[in-house]
Amino acid sequence: MEASAASLLPPARKLLLALVLLLLLAAGSLPRQASADGVRYDYRAYTECKPHPEPALYNGGVLRWASKITDFRTEDEGNYSPAFVLYNMSAAIAYIFSCWVKIDGPASAHVKAKILTLESAASQCIGTALVRNDCWSFLKGGFALNSSSQTSVLYFQTASPNASTISIRSASLQPFSPEQWNQHREDRIQLIRKRFVNVHVSDGNGSRVVGAKVAVRQITRDFPFGSAISRSIIGNKPYQEWFTKRFNAAVFENELKWYATEPSPGKEDYAAADELLRFVQSNDVIARGHNIFWEDPRYTPAWVKNLTGSQLRAAVAGRISSLLSRYKGDFVHWDVSNEMLHFDFYENRLGGNATAEFFDTARRADPLATLFLNDFNVVEACDDLSSSADSYAARLRQLADGGVTFEGIGLEGHFGKPNIPYVRAVLDKLGTLRLPIWLTEVDISSSFDHKTQAAYLEEVLREGFAHPAVDGIMLWTAMGANASCYQMCLTDANFTNLPAGDVVDRLLEEWQTREVLGATNDRGSFNFSAFLGEYKLSVNYQNLTAEGTFSLARSDDTKHINVRLLSGPA
Repeated sequence: MEASAASLLPPARKLLLALVLLLLLAAGSLPRQASADGVRYDYRAYTECKPHPEPALYNGGVLRWASKITDFRTEDEGNYSPAFVLYNMSAAIAYIFSCWVKIDGPASAHVKAKILTLESAASQCIGTALVRNDCWSFLKGGFALNSSSQTSVLYFQTASPNASTISIRSASLQPFSPEQWNQHREDRIQLIRKRFVNVHVSDGNGSRVVGAKVAVRQITRDFPFGSAISRSIIGNKPYQEWFTKRFNAAVFENELKWYATEPSPGKEDYAAADELLRFVQSNDVIARGHNIFWEDPRYTPAWVKNLTGSQLRAAVAGRISSLLSRYKGDFVHWDVSNEMLHFDFYENRLGGNATAEFFDTARRADPLATLFLNDFNVVEACDDLSSSADSYAARLRQLADGGVTFEGIGLEGHFGKPNIPYVRAVLDKLGTLRLPIWLTEVDISSSFDHKTQAAYLEEVLREGFAHPAVDGIMLWTAMGANASCYQMCLTDANFTNLPAGDVVDRLLEEWQTREVLGATNDRGSFNFSAFLGEYKLSVNYQNLTAEGTFSLARSDDTKHINVRLLSGPA
């Protein structure tokens, strides 16, 4: 079987495999079912380079023997060997991989961890790290195989041809069954999206009241969950009703972009954006500002691309002043520089301090808005080194050294087939920066049928909602005038849900506490757990009634509410 698998591989893979097969028979076999009973998911991660590696997560997991293998030598096409041989891996299992990495040669280089399934000769990137030669970097990733595999190889690859050795320490591979993975999500949701409440009822004398009926109803949800909208929603009552019934947040698909608000110099048109803003504000929906600048020259106004020097500097200053003075205080966020990990139109023409100037000017123009970077392929794709978690963190640090105060991390989330363990690992790493993280443009590729889109969407949304670093989720599902969407629609033209819309409705129902009914116990208390948000409370006992409202904000403490039932006028 091994020789047959080798014959399917390109030359570089053949060399890698030959070296691997000389190596690690000590790896043993992975059980077909995860042996992680009782193991809790470890959210620890690091984006800073350290002089010494930290201990392995999960005590190494199924790679407890890996401390025997430390240095990996480069081979053809930047592959390294020896590598880790893994046996009897199940497609039903989520695997989390981590290690500490150091290279020789260049000052820094991206290192990828990849899994090669020998049966199919298919290789998948499972994690990346921006690695240095003078300290240890943390690589964290994960994967789930498309089909079970008798033999797989976990190996490393670098983008630098000059690195000759990669050193690995504290390697860990931890399997989680689907039941364990889902339970970890539910446990985290209870901890970060819900809160325990104790309603204590007493009478006019302060004595506890036993058997008082308590009714609690949620009025608003705390977690921002929304969608993109476009001008097609203006005057469209069915669309408006469908939208406001579900979402408490919105982002304008194109109507705030520079090419839309100023298609020619000095001729500004905010009519569509103004109408959309009136719609969301009249329905108590918060809105993200997207975007001030888009670094991709394809979406830069044609007239702006012809400007240089002082003319371009004046134009960008006018853009910020016009946009943010008009909408000061109206948008909770602004995507200041969109997709700057991939493109550099403004810095290329205005110098390396351009982004710092954008943020500083925007901060002074609208001090109440949270200022974001926003980019794609951070959680969607492991192979895009421009937007790895480490690339994002390094760019933030570079700009912070230039005086930029960052307040939010935007992850677009335009997915093909999502690698959910990898998504969680990336969120773990970016979460160490202690900044709000939003999934800002979530959708699933239209290359999939509606049912598959819905299944993949549900996994992404569940992962985002359960992760402690994520503060909000926006779908990129604005419906155009012809009932089309960028990649994924939630409804048809008659606003009948498609499968993805059914997923959204089901999760919204699951993630709110519509009503809680009960009675006080022998201590005069009624205890329950509820999602964060605003609530209406009603307490009745015999002919006495008390009503009020309360809010549940994020906290580890139980929320205590004291209700006193008084006879006669309050």
